[in-house]
Amino acid sequence: MNSKINSLYKNGLVLLFLVFFNGTISAQKTKKLDGVQIAFLSDVHLQDLFGRFSDNDYRGVLNPKTGKYVQLRTMASQLHSTRIFNENYFAFIAALDDIAKRNIKLVALPGDYTDDGQPIHVRGLEKILDEYRKKYGIEFFITTGNHDPVGPFAQESGKEDFLGKDGKSQPIFSKEGLYQPNLTLENPVVVTADIAKMGYLGITDNLKNFGFYPNKKNKFWSTPFVAYTSENYTYEKAVESAKLSNRVYEVTPGYEVPDVSYVVEPVEGLWLMAIDGNVYIPKKNAAATKDSNNYGEASTGYNNVLSNKKHLIKWAEDLSREAKKQGKTLIAFSHFPMIDFNDDASAEIKELLGPNKWQLNRVPTEEVAQVFADAGLKIHFGGHMHINDTGVRTTAKGNTLVNIQTPSLAAYIPAYKLLTFEKDNVVDIQTITIDEVSGFDELFDLYKMEYQFLESQNTKDIWNKDILKTKNYHDFTDFHLKELVRLRFLKDDWPNGFKDFILNVSAEDLLLLANMKSDKDYDELLKNKANYKTEWSEAQLNLEKTLAQNNLKKEDLDWKGYDFLVDFYRFRSADELALVDVDPIRVKQYKILSQLFFENYKEEKKPLQDQFRLFLIIFNKFMHEVPANHFTVDLKSGEVKDVK
Repeated sequence: MNSKINSLYKNGLVLLFLVFFNGTISAQKTKKLDGVQIAFLSDVHLQDLFGRFSDNDYRGVLNPKTGKYVQLRTMASQLHSTRIFNENYFAFIAALDDIAKRNIKLVALPGDYTDDGQPIHVRGLEKILDEYRKKYGIEFFITTGNHDPVGPFAQESGKEDFLGKDGKSQPIFSKEGLYQPNLTLENPVVVTADIAKMGYLGITDNLKNFGFYPNKKNKFWSTPFVAYTSENYTYEKAVESAKLSNRVYEVTPGYEVPDVSYVVEPVEGLWLMAIDGNVYIPKKNAAATKDSNNYGEASTGYNNVLSNKKHLIKWAEDLSREAKKQGKTLIAFSHFPMIDFNDDASAEIKELLGPNKWQLNRVPTEEVAQVFADAGLKIHFGGHMHINDTGVRTTAKGNTLVNIQTPSLAAYIPAYKLLTFEKDNVVDIQTITIDEVSGFDELFDLYKMEYQFLESQNTKDIWNKDILKTKNYHDFTDFHLKELVRLRFLKDDWPNGFKDFILNVSAEDLLLLANMKSDKDYDELLKNKANYKTEWSEAQLNLEKTLAQNNLKKEDLDWKGYDFLVDFYRFRSADELALVDVDPIRVKQYKILSQLFFENYKEEKKPLQDQFRLFLIIFNKFMHEVPANHFTVDLKSGEVKDVK
């Protein structure tokens, strides 16, 4: 009897142990991530202003304000570029300081963290990240962008637009003979290997401590090319698989290039999936050698992944399935967007501007979102476009993917995204703007020297020196955008007829034209007002009623078509964040203008009116799409909710 009792007792203990053990496993599988935070900083485009060349004594120009030598680019060059080259250095430090202050321990960088993958800037990035890792315990996880590396293999390169002695441009190149300066306008060439463009080997070797290689403290690390799983994982296996020679694929038959995608478990229960979306396709008839000049650039993104990097799709499927099985939460990030980043206005943009404008080749096809949603991805953070945006797609199978576009710290509006895990598979997404930046005006005296030189040369379309009066980094980036519109976008983007119209029309004219029911196009009505007195008079009476109904006065119509165009670009770049820079009264007028136009629009052959119709459709989509400032995402249903 006693033996029987003892047996039952022992069996009971075993049963209790199994229940407890299984419960423990279950608890481990459903490890709560509540409160865990990840910051996403994209398109930093770091240029190390204070870096030193390892093979040349040239140090840049002496800044009289600080007494330091600086390696900076000209203001003219950055006001013609979609990214800032210099002040973003200080913005990056400000963002990292903000992250440290918030006690955030996980930071992901979705590519383009350097200017062009040059050794001097890669070393500068490594130094900064190491400092914050050691001082604040921040773990950084990075993936590649099309600027780092620019090609799969190292290549000679340089820039002609550094700022040099006497306000002249200073060419700096990696090899003699790559560039012949105009010595009237430019200083003699500085030659240094530190300005060449690194390939995958240089990038991953220098930045190996930031995700590209496994770390003993992480619970799991893997690539698309390994045979092991998280269940039979060892650090030793990961170290072997991390070698670049074990991370190559055939992009087309006979052409092998690296793919440094990886997944890491930095805290228990979280799988952070870093996708290398760069696809370098060999040029026609190019020799199968390790020469980056034989490959096209990678800026197209996921459209080329579908055709030439299909193993990433299977990898996403495998990881999603394994994450679900083990109760892990999978968060993906890469440089390139997975969903249309134009607020679904790409068709109208193509119709208005043409197929080769506004980087429409970078817009992912609908198949991209469908493939990765059905592969199991729920949420993805991208960059590349320097815009703030949220995109949502649900497939025929009922799978939803949310793509979050992280703004650039080197463009308007400078910001990063902060993900915070909440209860019940919900994540909170905040957009943290970097408005105040210590040192953002540190280089202004040097720009004054540049401006004086340009003035002495009677330079055409010289940049507006009022940018040197800006009081904070937010205003600086806003001024940068306005100068981009004036110096580049007006010329490059718009049809001549529409450009002439929008630059010469007032707010009142636009509202009057929107009120008109005429068989004449806008240019005819504007040029020959005297011949259409009846139309203008009727429109004037209607406008007065409209203003009264909306508690507006004529004095409120204090903007011109050019201001409308600038606001158009603001909303395109910043989405709802642009509301801090666009007067609410003006926003109200834009809405009224749109309403009046569409009430009176008739489909007739009026080219200018039809162009304005497309302009308004695009503009309204930029203003009224998915929340992009502060919102939540349900990782089960894919539902996105605005947080007021």
